[in-house]
Amino acid sequence: CGQVRGLCGTFNGDQRDEFTTPEGDVEPGVTAFANAFRAAGACPALSPGIPDPCGGFPGSRERAEAACAVLMGPAFQ
Repeated sequence: CGQVRGLCGTFNGDQRDEFTTPEGDVEPGVTAFANAFRAAGACPALSPGIPDPCGGFPGSRERAEAACAVLMGPAFQ
């Protein structure tokens, strides 16, 4: 117990410490938490707003909606 830490949380049953950074700080939000695990220079820091995942990929929204329609359909009700 107390051995698991990282982007998947602490897995100790206490949701209050799921956003624990490598430095041991508990971040209140997902953006600051994710940025704490970012390798310097490897990728840009996340901004406070959540980007639209389909924004940069034309046609993605239609493909995603078609795939989700299967999950929302009668086979999974």
